[in-house]
Amino acid sequence: MKLTVPNRPTEFHVSPGYQPLMRMLGLDAETVFDHAEIKVWRKLPDRENCTLDADLPDGRHVRLHVKRYESADAALPEVEGHRLLESKSIPTAPLVGWGTLEGRRSFVIFDDLAGFTPADKLVERGTPFCVVLEASAELAVKLHAARLHHRDLYLCHFMAREGGDDAEIRLIDTARVRRLPAFLARRWIVKDLSQFWYSTLKLPVTEEQRVAWLNYYSVRRGVGSVNTLKRAIERKVRSIARHDARIHRDRPERDVSIPTQA
Repeated sequence: MKLTVPNRPTEFHVSPGYQPLMRMLGLDAETVFDHAEIKVWRKLPDRENCTLDADLPDGRHVRLHVKRYESADAALPEVEGHRLLESKSIPTAPLVGWGTLEGRRSFVIFDDLAGFTPADKLVERGTPFCVVLEASAELAVKLHAARLHHRDLYLCHFMAREGGDDAEIRLIDTARVRRLPAFLARRWIVKDLSQFWYSTLKLPVTEEQRVAWLNYYSVRRGVGSVNTLKRAIERKVRSIARHDARIHRDRPERDVSIPTQA
């Protein structure tokens, strides 16, 4: 369902299960932008990434992730992407709420994935890539089989919870999710796979493991020639590397990691 934002007053849409929490925290559309406990950890020209940590009277600790946008319709891709993933039973972070403030700014709030860690951080800290290999490849299979693509399918957007020899995976950054256009489907799929491949290059992931990941994906998707797909990925990876180098040089403020909880 396509969402639109006409000229309208302040709105705050909250998922039913989170309405008591919003009342307990005293959050509404206005306080999303001035709540003293909402901490900005990254500020960009178009948005702020924030966290809200709170200890509740019943002893629970909650962490919410808030994105605050400078335009009234900027939060809608997050909501649309979340709905697309949920409609295809692709696991992601719970959507708490979203809205607009006086028709000018917008925001979206997600619940924290407690117990989950960005998969790139797990691997960086010593978790063997094989622990997330099949689960992350399976999620990519499910995404593309559902005729969706992510446009930012880096390993950092796979949230992982270890479970022995494997992991449970959820996909975040839902603003990037789109339906695959029929006439350019392969191009967008190659871009997704290339982003994943590129994101493993600076981690303790071997070429053999990357190929094993691609082989798993290819078998599950029924890809005809894995070698042809691999060559297309490697070409795109070189392009991504050049683009990434420019971004790191020109916009270093983007390279900020979400803070861990105290």
